[in-house]
Amino acid sequence: MFKLVVSDLDGTFLNSEGAFDRTRFSKVYEEMKHLGIAFAACTGKQCERVEELFEGFEGIWILGDSATRIKRDGEVVQEFALARDLALRSIERIEAFDPNLVVIACTGRAAYVSERISDEHYALVKRSYREVLKTAAFDAIPGEFVKVTVYDDEGRSAELRRRVEEELAGRLYIVDSEPRWLDITALGTHKGETVKRLQERLGVTREETISFGDGENDVELMEIAEFSFAMSNGCENTRAAAAFVAKSNDEDGVLLTIEKMMRLQNRMQAW
Repeated sequence: MFKLVVSDLDGTFLNSEGAFDRTRFSKVYEEMKHLGIAFAACTGKQCERVEELFEGFEGIWILGDSATRIKRDGEVVQEFALARDLALRSIERIEAFDPNLVVIACTGRAAYVSERISDEHYALVKRSYREVLKTAAFDAIPGEFVKVTVYDDEGRSAELRRRVEEELAGRLYIVDSEPRWLDITALGTHKGETVKRLQERLGVTREETISFGDGENDVELMEIAEFSFAMSNGCENTRAAAAFVAKSNDEDGVLLTIEKMMRLQNRMQAW
């Protein structure tokens, strides 16, 4: 029996327009709750933005801000801090590489961007972050950091990762989730580890977990579930790490697979 479904959002659960079939999900989610199956959205998006996406659906676990924060029904369950000095040093390396990159420095309160950000890039950030504040200097941001994310129009995230690692390798978790996006979190803080913490909290095993993902930062999601599904539109490394391949995000691959898995589970219980 499976008791937990964990899904990435962009490129996985959400279609190319950044939306999902709410009517279909409502039916699937109601059956999941009836069967005692929990649903978790594990994503780089800010938790508060995910709450907007799933407005009206109660009980969803949100592993947001690149799995550095856990929320459920509006309550913060846990946050994983990124040491302030490491966050600021990583930003220094990023700006030395290219001062025009879009840096998003996140705390549990908000996502901070430079006051020099263009309107176009600000709109891009707002698609994934609800609470966004502008700052004159990143070292003026109050409180603890949870992550630093970088967007690069030129798609140089792999090169940027190497530049940051030249000084800070082994002290941070750094992943170039796709050519234009780079995420930096505390060492050992990533989607796979945060899902393990949720599994422990819920008393759910790897064998009772289903996971879905598409990007480089979803490889760990493939490792924490017996039934791991890479989307057919996913990257090569994630497909290689997955046990199975699901239909694409534009074909409702996640919901289609959950429906089939619940039917299979119901039949097995009826035997």
